[in-house]
Amino acid sequence: MNENNGSFINVLISAFSGDTWAIVAPAIGQTIYMTAMTTIFTFIFGIALGIVLITTDKSGLHPMPIFSKILGSLVNMLRSLPSMILIILTLPLSRLFIGVSYGPQACIIALVASCVPMFGRLVESSILEVPKGKLEAAKSMGTPNHKIIFKVLLPEALPSLVRNFTIAVIAIISTTALAGSFGAGGLGDVAVRFGYTRFKTDILIAAVLVLVILVELIQFAGDRYSRHISKKRYLL
Repeated sequence: MNENNGSFINVLISAFSGDTWAIVAPAIGQTIYMTAMTTIFTFIFGIALGIVLITTDKSGLHPMPIFSKILGSLVNMLRSLPSMILIILTLPLSRLFIGVSYGPQACIIALVASCVPMFGRLVESSILEVPKGKLEAAKSMGTPNHKIIFKVLLPEALPSLVRNFTIAVIAIISTTALAGSFGAGGLGDVAVRFGYTRFKTDILIAAVLVLVILVELIQFAGDRYSRHISKKRYLL
C-alpha cells in the first residue's frame, strides 16, 4: 500500500499487518546473518590491522616506517572508495571463492572489505588514547612487545575500543542495507525491491523500522558495556 491508494494512517497501519511482515520477517534473518558474520571477520581483521598500524609506526613498538606508510596508504585508499563501488569491485571475489555473486553469503566478502579498513583506523585511534606513561613504564620493566600489546595497550584502550566497535557494527548494518541493492538480500533488498520499485510504502516503513530498532539496540548495548568498564576503573 502507498499514499496514492490510501491515507498515510492507513499506510502506517498496513506496515504492521501480517502480509507486510510475511515479506519483511525473512529479510530480518538475512540481515542479522550478514551483520553477524561480517562483524566477526571485521573484528578479527580490524583488530589485527590496528595493531600492525600502531606497532609499525615510526614511534611504535616495532618501527617499520616504509611498510607503515605503504599499509597506511592502502588503508586510506580503501576507505576513500564509496561502499557501493567497493561492493561492486569485490563481488567477483565471491564468485571465485564460493561460486556465486549474489545472496547473503556472497556479499560478506564485500562487506568485510568495506568495513575492515574503517575499523582498523578506529582501533589505531583507540590505542593512541592510552597514556604514554603506561607504555613507557611497561618498556622500562623489559616487557616483551607482544605482552605490551595484549596486557597493556588493548586492556587500557578497552572502553574506547567498545565505543568504536559499536560504531563499526552500526556501519556494517547500514552497509548490509546498501548491499541489498546488489542481490545480497536482507532488509535493504526488501526496502528497494518492494518499498521503492513497487511503491509499497508500508513495506518500506516496516523495513526502516527494523533497521532503526537494530541500531538502537546495538548502540544501547555498546554504551552500557563501555560505561560499565569505565565505572569499574573509576573513570566515571
